[in-house]
Amino acid sequence: MAEQKQNRCVLFLDSGIGGIPYFRHFHERNPGQSVAYIADRLNFPYGKRGRDELVEVLTGLVEKIVSKLNPEIIVLACNSASIAALPGLRERFLGLPFVGTVPAVKPAALASKTGKVGVLGTELTVRESYIRELSVRYGNREIVGVAAPELVEFVERRLDSAGVDEKLQTVRCYLDRFRETGVDVLVLGCTHFLFLLEDFRREAAPDIAVFESVQGISQRVESLLPMERRGEKPGASGTAKRLLLTGGTPPESSWAVWAERLGCELSLLEET
Repeated sequence: MAEQKQNRCVLFLDSGIGGIPYFRHFHERNPGQSVAYIADRLNFPYGKRGRDELVEVLTGLVEKIVSKLNPEIIVLACNSASIAALPGLRERFLGLPFVGTVPAVKPAALASKTGKVGVLGTELTVRESYIRELSVRYGNREIVGVAAPELVEFVERRLDSAGVDEKLQTVRCYLDRFRETGVDVLVLGCTHFLFLLEDFRREAAPDIAVFESVQGISQRVESLLPMERRGEKPGASGTAKRLLLTGGTPPESSWAVWAERLGCELSLLEET
C-alpha cells in the first residue's frame, strides 16, 4: 500500500495562548486537517509594539515559517497583528492565503441601539484608526475603546490559577467602565480575552451584548480549503497536530500542559 501523504497544515499564529480558541474551534470542525499553532513567546506581547516594529517582527517570523513548515494557510490569530501587518504580509507572500482576526466591530455596530460600541483590546488595537473606520462604515457609531494590556498578562500568566470570583471581579471592572459610557455592545478586541468570553457574557447581560469572531474565522478558513477537505474526518489523509514555540530556550512547563490539553506534539520552531 502506498504511503499516505500528509496534507499541508493550516497554521495559527499569536504571541501567546490568545489564538488557541480559534485553533481549537477550527480543528473541532475539521479534525482531518493538519494544523499547527505557533506561540511567538520571543516577541510576547504583540499589542505593546508599534505598527512598524510589529510588521518587521511578523515578516521575519513568517519567512521562517514558510521555509520550515510550508503551510497551506496562515491565520493571524491576534487582532493587533492582523490590524498592523495583514496587508503587508499578503503583499510580501503572494500566493499564500492569510486570514486575519480583526475585532467584530461590524456586527456590533449594526446591533447597537445606543450608537456606542465598546472595544476592549490592546494598546495597538485601540490606538489604530481601523476600528473607527469600520464603525463609520457600519452606522457611524461612536467607539469607546479601552486598552487592557494587564488583562492580556492575566490570561497568559494566571488563567489557570485564578479562581472563579477573581475572574468575575476582573471582568466586572471593565464592564463597569463601559456601562458608565452608555455602550450596549462590547467587542472583545483581543484574542486572549476569549478565554473569559462566558464570564463577560454572564456579567454583561442583559444590557450589554458581547461580540467575538471565532466561528466566522473558522468558516473563512474552510472556504479557502478544497471543497473535498472541508469537514474532513480523521483517517481520510495523513494529519499532524503541532504546538510550536519561538525562542531558543526549553519550553516552560505551562506549554507542556497546553500541548497535552490540545493533543499536540510540542517543539521549538527553531528546531523544526
